[in-house]
Amino acid sequence: MAIRKSQLYSSIWKACDQLRGGMDASQYKDYVLVLLFVKYVSDKYAGKENALVVVPEGGSFSDLVKLKGRPNIGEGINVALSKLAEANVLKGVIDIVDFNDEGKLGKGKEMQDRLSNLVAIFENPDLDFRYNRAEGDDLLGDAYEYLMKKFAVDSGKSKGQFYTPAEVSHVIAKVIGANKAVNLSQTVYDPACGSGSLLLKVAAETPRGITIYGQELENTTAALAIMNMWLHNEPTADIKKGQSTLSNPLFLNPNGSLKTFDFVVANPPFSYKAWRNGFEPEHDEYERFTGFGIPPAKKGDFAFLLHIIRSMKSTAKGAVILPHGVLFRGNAEAQIRENIIKRGYIKGIIGLPSNLFYGTPIPACIIVLDKENAASRKHIFMIDASKGFIKDGNKNRLREQDIKKIVDVFNGQIEISGYSRFIPYKEIQKNEYNLNIPRYIPNLDQEDEQDIEAHLKGGIPDKDIESFSAYWQVCPTLKEALFTPFSREGYSKLAISKDDIKKMILTHPEFTTFRKENLNIFENWAKKTSSNLKNLNTGFKPKELVEKLGNDLLKTFENTKLIDKYDIYQYLMDYWTDVMQDDCYVISQDGWLAGKQIIRLQKDSKGKKKKDIEGIAGLEGRLVPVSLISSEYFQQEQKAIDKLNNRLEQIKIRMDEIKEEHSGDEGLLSEVIDEKDKITKSAVQKRIKEIKNNPEFTDELKVLKEYLSLFEKEAEIKKEIKGKEKELEKKIIAKYPTLSEDEIKTLVVDKKWMDALRKSILGEIDKLSQRLTSRIKELAQSYEQTLPEIENRVKEFESKVEDHLKKMGFGR
Repeated sequence: MAIRKSQLYSSIWKACDQLRGGMDASQYKDYVLVLLFVKYVSDKYAGKENALVVVPEGGSFSDLVKLKGRPNIGEGINVALSKLAEANVLKGVIDIVDFNDEGKLGKGKEMQDRLSNLVAIFENPDLDFRYNRAEGDDLLGDAYEYLMKKFAVDSGKSKGQFYTPAEVSHVIAKVIGANKAVNLSQTVYDPACGSGSLLLKVAAETPRGITIYGQELENTTAALAIMNMWLHNEPTADIKKGQSTLSNPLFLNPNGSLKTFDFVVANPPFSYKAWRNGFEPEHDEYERFTGFGIPPAKKGDFAFLLHIIRSMKSTAKGAVILPHGVLFRGNAEAQIRENIIKRGYIKGIIGLPSNLFYGTPIPACIIVLDKENAASRKHIFMIDASKGFIKDGNKNRLREQDIKKIVDVFNGQIEISGYSRFIPYKEIQKNEYNLNIPRYIPNLDQEDEQDIEAHLKGGIPDKDIESFSAYWQVCPTLKEALFTPFSREGYSKLAISKDDIKKMILTHPEFTTFRKENLNIFENWAKKTSSNLKNLNTGFKPKELVEKLGNDLLKTFENTKLIDKYDIYQYLMDYWTDVMQDDCYVISQDGWLAGKQIIRLQKDSKGKKKKDIEGIAGLEGRLVPVSLISSEYFQQEQKAIDKLNNRLEQIKIRMDEIKEEHSGDEGLLSEVIDEKDKITKSAVQKRIKEIKNNPEFTDELKVLKEYLSLFEKEAEIKKEIKGKEKELEKKIIAKYPTLSEDEIKTLVVDKKWMDALRKSILGEIDKLSQRLTSRIKELAQSYEQTLPEIENRVKEFESKVEDHLKKMGFGR
């Protein structure tokens, strides 16, 4: 059975819970990722001849399973890892962590239980990588990437530098043109490679592969990079470790000069203070600073940039992530920057949002390098992408729409007002080679200018109303319906009340036509796309599919007004991540007939059955949701249950009403309400028995009897609901195996996928009316009262206060 990505991610993350407490995330990641590596290579290669990885006797995951519950489990795991490492030239990589470390894993029984539980999580039959056949989609590599991100978040500010956010890596891989790499004779190099994620994103873009080189100072991080390469099917990647790239570069030509590469990428430590340790840059034998200048002693940003430039072939492309300071800092850095610009090496600069990176909250930029076309370059292409992001916990994150827009605009060299433009060298020279992005791309999101005359004399400025010109182009007569001329020229007033603005917009014929036209655009795309999706066969590549779907959707909405096509694109990508991705992996590996399968869900952490729809507990269709089967084939049965649930809800409402009316110390229900403010049936029955023959309690008895009657009706209806749910559950379970392939395709593609996307896109269209309503209300409220009117009201209030004070004896 195919592994769902979401299932894989959550299962592996559970392993981390076994290690929390004894160490922080920067340490326990090493243990979890090593076990993930052993599990994967054992599943894929154990017992196979001429396999990519040799799994020796005593060095497989099954050997780790045999150690569960044994007092010497930590020592046994170390021995198994050592055997696997020796068989595959992985010494110092997978055996770099100590599974017998009492300081981190506990002593005696604590270590025994912790490691046994950890191995048991990876032993889960649902994590059998032998059935991962979608090789081109790199299921495990994605899981590794997911874990690296999680670890970076948990590691905090000081220890998250081993990981470059995948979104930023993706942008870099796209903008340097890695997809144009011809074959393995071409090379990519990262002088500060961390866990290798940036290198792998570049490699993933190349259609025929590329040869990978990387250097990393930290041994444990370099070990992560090597494992990462193997898990991404890049075992020949050359990752060197233990030396600083600046003081001791390890990739050299036979004559001792720096090796050069076709692509160079990097996310070096920002403003690295110790960059000069181990060598004297004034006498650099590799001549990296010659003709440019020596960077400041306490800031290594330009040292890395110059090393990258020196490591590029004459036709090479590259990109480096650096703090914004490199764009405008003065003194020695200003001179270096000028020399780099004059040589034409900088093709473009992409300004990123702040707080993207795990090592620092400061904003950074991507400097895109191109030596091949340097001689003819006359400008630098800039993008200000600083405002495109989403909050993700305590960090910011680029959304799929942000990535796509950056890549499309950069690769297309498209100028967009307030977002991107070509900066001629003459303009840069005029600004003394300062590359600070706001100097060249002004922020268009300015606050509304306050019109003093309008505040004094009333009216809404026409120039503010014209700021909504995009709406008036789509709905020309809507403006006249919303506004009418004011008594002064150049000003208007609302033609309707503020409360009626939204209704006016939504019901206006031009807006309803606009809404219908855009929905038709989606329907045309959905019709064509549904047909293509239903023709998917096993073995297709889900990643290639979603890329094609996204590009088609962008093209479809390319010329729509008011709606940002990238917002529409994001809805597709969100739904892909949440639902469609898992479905496509199942279809790719097991085919459409996997839709015949229904799964009995495990109970949650509190022992309760998980629900797919109200009432049907513990069932989940592998491709087709239980709720969809119910709504499509058992509408009457579901309506009957819904009707009973509505009756049940009315009973609960009546019980709450009675309780609310008769609670309190003197209330008629005070004797049956417990300290937790609950009323139980037994308490009501007991109280009725106590007072039933006493005429003093007639009113209380009447209320209690009604409450008891409601308890009994509630129990009857619950019993009836349970019975009908069981009947419906049997019918649903019986229905799944009878589904034909065509029925499954219709249910999944049309009823599940397209219906969800349709609702999202319809919601985006309706948001337009909400935005316009909100902005018009803001304008109207800003100028609703003139200053003289406010002053008169203040005087009225002052007069009233003085009168009250006089009556109270405080007047003068």
